[in-house]
Amino acid sequence: MTPDKTDTPTPPLLRPRGSNHVGMRQFNERVVLQAIRLNGSLPKADLARLTGLTAQTIGLITSRLEEDDLVLKQSPVRGRIGQPSIPLALNPDGAFSMGIKIGRRNAEWMLVDFTGQVRERLRLDYAFPDIRTLLPTVAEHMHTLHHSLGPFKHRLVGIGLAAPFQMGGWHRMLGLSEAQSEAWNQIDLRTQVQAMTEVPVSFAKDTSAACVAELVAGRGRDLKNFLYLFVDTFVGGGLVINSHLHGGVHGNAGAVASLPMGLAQRSQPPEQLISHASLWELERRLSAQQLDPHAAYDDRALSARYESETRGWIQHAANALAHTVISGTAFLDIDAVVIDGSFSRTLLSELIAATQDALRHYNWEGLWSANVIAGEVGPDARALGGALLPLHANFAPDRDLFLKVGN
Repeated sequence: MTPDKTDTPTPPLLRPRGSNHVGMRQFNERVVLQAIRLNGSLPKADLARLTGLTAQTIGLITSRLEEDDLVLKQSPVRGRIGQPSIPLALNPDGAFSMGIKIGRRNAEWMLVDFTGQVRERLRLDYAFPDIRTLLPTVAEHMHTLHHSLGPFKHRLVGIGLAAPFQMGGWHRMLGLSEAQSEAWNQIDLRTQVQAMTEVPVSFAKDTSAACVAELVAGRGRDLKNFLYLFVDTFVGGGLVINSHLHGGVHGNAGAVASLPMGLAQRSQPPEQLISHASLWELERRLSAQQLDPHAAYDDRALSARYESETRGWIQHAANALAHTVISGTAFLDIDAVVIDGSFSRTLLSELIAATQDALRHYNWEGLWSANVIAGEVGPDARALGGALLPLHANFAPDRDLFLKVGN
């Protein structure tokens, strides 16, 4: 009799533990690399203890990893008894990946080494991207960063592309024509970029990529379950469940931009979060006062000339974000809500403080109060998240960490 699928126990979260079976060679190598990535440089004895592999297996694996230039021996560390131990560390030049973020106000190219450190970056600002001019620039900057690797060019393992699912969405808000909107909505960005290079290209929704960066290099190191909100020209989000990015059926989980801000009426639908908590709204406020709208993205936003409009936006956006926080908490029962954005850290702190204050005016009966905290990655999150995808796909043991974020 075939057992009912609903009776199948949920598998435990993957830990960096290996197997001594001969057929697990590649998996075990990834387990060792992950142990070093998570814990820093380690001697072989500690690697054996952390992974559950035998000392002999660890010796064979680390020898292969050294031959492949993925790990380096550090200076010997002398203890009180016995021979000095030799820690092993990731070789920064062992592998590289590239992240490309295409947004509504700018595009970024980021070259990342094997330890996740940014080596090179390029940026292009615009009012809104034109496909005909942007795609050649994508190819040019991508090749520039690839060639900058010199003798390590062959160590570029992949390119992660981060962009909105529908770049032309909400085009009326941005003042775009139907033709401009359709041009973006009809294009397959991953296919276009893949045609420019022989290196594998993966795609992720831009806010999902940002959530990946926060999961791997930010708050995700301590939090297992959180809703992630990223405030940019438009607001978006991501969802982490049990330390995995949850994509949902269509890869669109965390699509908070579309969250309604009220009850629907017969005459018209309610406004969405995108109209209340996006930097596009701050841009409009600044433009109405003949101020530079691009100040929304830098330190000028809270300077004397811009402060009045920015603080008005903060209060308006914070109340909308508070509504999102309590709605998300009611459905998800999560550890925290992490808020980040493509603006200054000072503005982020002000926005979070105002959101926390707004949450005090909601009725939390029947719910656990949400912990609202700042993200740690900042404006680099989308490009960095894109760059981390190929590194994880090639070298991490848990291939499902970023569930369904790219095809």
